[in-house]
Amino acid sequence: MSTPSPRNISPRTVLVWTAVALVGALGWAMLALSRGEEVSAAWMVAAALGSYAIAYRFYSRFIVTRVLRADKTRATPAERRNDGVDFHPTDRRVLLGHHFAAIAGAGPLVGPVLAAQMGYLPGTIWIVVGVIFAGAVQDMVTLFFSTRRDGKSLGQMAREEIGPIGGAAALLSVFIIMIILLAVLALIVVNALAESPWGTFSIAMTIPIALGMGFYLRVLRPGRVTEVSLIGLVLLLLSIVGGNWVAESSWADTFTLDHSTLVLWMVAYGFIASVLPVWMLLAPRDYLSTFMKIGTIGLLAVGVVFTLPTLKMDAVTDFAGRGDGPVFAGSLFPFVFITIACGALSGFHALIASGTTPKMIEKETQVRMIGYGAMLMESFVAVMAMVAASIIDPGLFFAMNAPAGVVGDTVQSASEAVAGLGYSISPEQLAAAAKAVEESSLLSRTGGAPTLAVGVSEIFSDVIGGDSMRAFWYHFAIMFEALFILTALDAGTRVGRFMLQDMLGNVYKPFRDVGWKPGIWICSAIVVALWGYFLWVGVHDPLGGVNQLFPIFGIANQLLAAVALAVCTTLLVKSGRLKWAWVTAVPLVWDVVVTLTASWQKIFSDDPRVGFFSQRDRYQDAIDADKVLPPAKNMDEMHTVVTNSTVDGVLSALLAVLVIVVIADAARTCVRAIRDPEAARLHETPYVESRIVAPAGLVATPEEKRELAEAAAAGGRPERVTQGDPSA
Repeated sequence: MSTPSPRNISPRTVLVWTAVALVGALGWAMLALSRGEEVSAAWMVAAALGSYAIAYRFYSRFIVTRVLRADKTRATPAERRNDGVDFHPTDRRVLLGHHFAAIAGAGPLVGPVLAAQMGYLPGTIWIVVGVIFAGAVQDMVTLFFSTRRDGKSLGQMAREEIGPIGGAAALLSVFIIMIILLAVLALIVVNALAESPWGTFSIAMTIPIALGMGFYLRVLRPGRVTEVSLIGLVLLLLSIVGGNWVAESSWADTFTLDHSTLVLWMVAYGFIASVLPVWMLLAPRDYLSTFMKIGTIGLLAVGVVFTLPTLKMDAVTDFAGRGDGPVFAGSLFPFVFITIACGALSGFHALIASGTTPKMIEKETQVRMIGYGAMLMESFVAVMAMVAASIIDPGLFFAMNAPAGVVGDTVQSASEAVAGLGYSISPEQLAAAAKAVEESSLLSRTGGAPTLAVGVSEIFSDVIGGDSMRAFWYHFAIMFEALFILTALDAGTRVGRFMLQDMLGNVYKPFRDVGWKPGIWICSAIVVALWGYFLWVGVHDPLGGVNQLFPIFGIANQLLAAVALAVCTTLLVKSGRLKWAWVTAVPLVWDVVVTLTASWQKIFSDDPRVGFFSQRDRYQDAIDADKVLPPAKNMDEMHTVVTNSTVDGVLSALLAVLVIVVIADAARTCVRAIRDPEAARLHETPYVESRIVAPAGLVATPEEKRELAEAAAAGGRPERVTQGDPSA
């Protein structure tokens, strides 16, 4: 995988990449320089795709070859420790699907929608530039270093490579953040599927389909990825169509589940997905889900190109400077970068990159496609979410995303409230928008998901079906979002189990063996019990449980990214790559500045809309004056708000302190390694030569095709060779 010299680059290649660069540059110019005139959303698609292509072709290749020096001859943990449960060499195409599905949760769908309050331009710049230089780099480098360390979790790598103090802080902070993230993801899924027979049926059917795909690849037709992909795709499409049929049939009641029932089913599913062999359910289900995710987003992009909708939201709104937006309070810096918690940079991804994926990857050289490539795919999802939020009428956007305390509960009050924000939409237009998607009301449908669904329905209905299909596409988008998020939940639960096993293994050695059955069952039960508890309470108490933790979701996720980047930077320095340490150190500095600034404001701001403790004081003063303030409806809920604000403020301070400890200890370790490189001790597993022959990318190069042919002639069918079948 050496980088070709300039003389080996053909004129045709130069022309192609010049054209790609020009398309991307033209897209950015149209977005940034337009003043007052309408801008087509297609320019946003062009800017993003052009930037991604250049970044993947040149920057990611530079990192994997020059910085990481990935070695295709070195056996990965999947090959060396193949146990058929957690460690299992997995075809790169299936693993790409699993990894993408696992990392692409709520963030790339919801965060950009909320950030559109500031205008489409700031969020889009962060999504694209952030993923190229921060998010995708974090994912790929974390995956590489975890692969070199038997797939150890992020917290355990910090403990071994940074030191006991920073490592302990990392283990604690990472696990706390993980439970918060899983609980929030689970709540979004429950809210999306509750009372939705179509969504519940379609998503439930992905489980038996995935089990069938797993056994097909493992037992019936090993290595036949194309065959099982086609079968799975057909069955998935049938389940989606069948879901719509079920919703209109006598079966509807069977699949119409309330919030409490869904919580119980999700806890049970999370536990089962965590303990079953990874090839049986988790990997094929995530791979299957990827078809729907990528297919929907790809069709959405094609729809934008064909229909050419205009961006109706301002490039930069007045709220960006004032910081008093109705969707979320706070200035553009740092809160746009916190609100877009995924799509640009996400600490949750580092948990997957040091959890399930390094235990399944066939070759080190595949970290580029799986780590960097999957993150670019997620970033494009975020861009399309920004498009969907920006093409709808701004008045409708704010009526949907402002809380009920701002817009009221009637179309008349919402119209007047939106006018007070500087935008206009009539009561008749609000009523018509709800009727078009067969909803009783779209007012205060906060959280981002309904707004995304409205935008998706506008684009798809313009391509297929017209206005008569708008309701169908709206509900399809809601179901699509639930599927998107659920795949991150099951993989995240398994990663949580790995993390807990690593932590307990420091106290009781048998837990270090990830194949020890009691450890698997005990740790899985603890993880699902923790996030399940917060989910259960949150479902039954609008101000309790996970709802209490939701306000710190974005900051917690970005603080986790700071831990991951600190570990990666430390490992680059300790492994003799000091001159390349800027690759992770620069995004680390940016992330630390953003997240600690946000943490400071959330803890110490005098504005009760921003600061947790100032909000606590405001509600406590109201309690003392015997007053009830929204969103509380009575005095008991007033006390709950006071408790929530206190807990959120204390947790924000605790997580910030823990991350500062990790970074300080990492800096100490780096300085010591620079002063005495010979004393730096790495915890890499010893080199073992690989017997697996597999391409690094989706399409094999001519050299890789020759290697596959030679391996097939020597040991059997090429498919079995690329799958890493020990009998090949």
